[in-house]
Amino acid sequence: MVKVIASSLRKGNVVDKDGKLYVILFAENIHPGKGTPVTQLDMRRISDGVKVSERYRTTEQVERAYVEEREHTFLYHDAEGFHFMNPESYDQVAVSEAVVGDMAPYLLEGMAVQVSQFNGIAISLVLPQRATFEVVETEPTTKGQTASSSYKPAVLSNGVRTLVPPHIAPGTRVVVMTADGAYVERAKD
Repeated sequence: MVKVIASSLRKGNVVDKDGKLYVILFAENIHPGKGTPVTQLDMRRISDGVKVSERYRTTEQVERAYVEEREHTFLYHDAEGFHFMNPESYDQVAVSEAVVGDMAPYLLEGMAVQVSQFNGIAISLVLPQRATFEVVETEPTTKGQTASSSYKPAVLSNGVRTLVPPHIAPGTRVVVMTADGAYVERAKD
């Protein structure tokens, strides 16, 4: 265990609070115009999955637990959970749906993912920042719309709804952010 300042904590880090381990789901540094800056953390207790929200002053010291982080390859999903393989040792790890959470739609077969383990149990994972999916459904393009106009809704091949520029048609492959599903660009492949 090492003490670090609260503002250095990021999503996926593991902290020790009152002798219990928590994995950070969301971390945000808030700098109000008046008053001291604070770090807002949304965390999940590893032992029982209870979600907690905490607020620390950015300079406050927090106990950070060091976990084993290794690159794994996503294989498949079944009733046991999501299965990943370590490409070096070929060991397989099953990660529960509670740990994967809202990242599940962005997992693609063969995707390289950082899996954090503490005492042999998978506690968090970090996906690549971007992933490529195909647009399966969107509104037809209207003539006369300018490129800078509003975005239109679309459904991706993973079932996620997002907003895309008017020139994107069904069948087009697009790159999206895995954090929130936001459109980045048309895929170059």
